[in-house]
Amino acid sequence: MAGIINYQKELEKTIKSFNGMKPSLLLHACCAPCSSYVLEYLADYFDITLFYYNPNITYKDEYEKRVQELKNLVKLMKLDIRIIEGKYEPERFFQMAKGLEKLAEGGERCFKCYELRLNEAAILARQMDFDYFTTTLSISPMKNAEKLNEIGERLAVQYGVKYLFSDFKKKNGYKRSIELSREYNLYRQDYCGCVYSKMQREEEKRLKMCNEAVQGATNRCKTDA
Repeated sequence: MAGIINYQKELEKTIKSFNGMKPSLLLHACCAPCSSYVLEYLADYFDITLFYYNPNITYKDEYEKRVQELKNLVKLMKLDIRIIEGKYEPERFFQMAKGLEKLAEGGERCFKCYELRLNEAAILARQMDFDYFTTTLSISPMKNAEKLNEIGERLAVQYGVKYLFSDFKKKNGYKRSIELSREYNLYRQDYCGCVYSKMQREEEKRLKMCNEAVQGATNRCKTDA
């Protein structure tokens, strides 16, 4: 699929082609907040099974907190949706990330992480004979939808399972996920999950606090003068 692609339009065309049928979809889920809007949007069009597989989440308590919140969300939304919890294997992520530890979030390390998770979803989708597979990841402004769909398309060919093109942040999807997170009082983390994204976010918060402190001191000096 060459050129600039509007993946939201691709999704809409795919849904329109169903003519009222509800194909099965294995939806890789990274967390409850990101899943909220995606489930709200897709539940009318697909027979959804959620697949929670996130070896990038470094800390076990964080991993368990997120999967429990995903289960809570499904209950709160009153959806008849099965959740498959994949293996917690952070060693696979660290092996994949070797040599890429110092890269900023959004770069090659993240792309390899996308593929690690989508590959596992594609394998399961083939094994369980799903019509489609996709991921909630594209709802985040921090995630590269073009790269996600490029990887998904390649894996679809490799495993013989259709990939559902999407860019869930479109049509105010990200904004809606924030609204739903507030409505359902969901735990909303401020980093992707790996220790590298956590370190980057903590450094960004530290710099922001320092800048605010400097700005506050400057303003006080101006007032005193």
